[in-house]
Amino acid sequence: MQRTPDLPKRLTDLTPVVIVGTSLWTVALVVLFFVAEGVWVQTALAGIALGFIGFGIIFWQRTAARRGSKSAQRL
Repeated sequence: MQRTPDLPKRLTDLTPVVIVGTSLWTVALVVLFFVAEGVWVQTALAGIALGFIGFGIIFWQRTAARRGSKSAQRL
């Protein structure tokens, strides 16, 4: 049976997705800060916080892969 070819790196790298998502939440926060109040501003802040958590997880996985951890996802 033939081995399935690996996907290109541009399709497996999550960093651009997290950057775009966090940037969109940041733009939404600026707009909502002047237009709305309450729960919408808090939702945008939560989106930014989750984006930074995403950056942390990506960094954590890459560090584990460089270290040679058996459970780390390798890209």
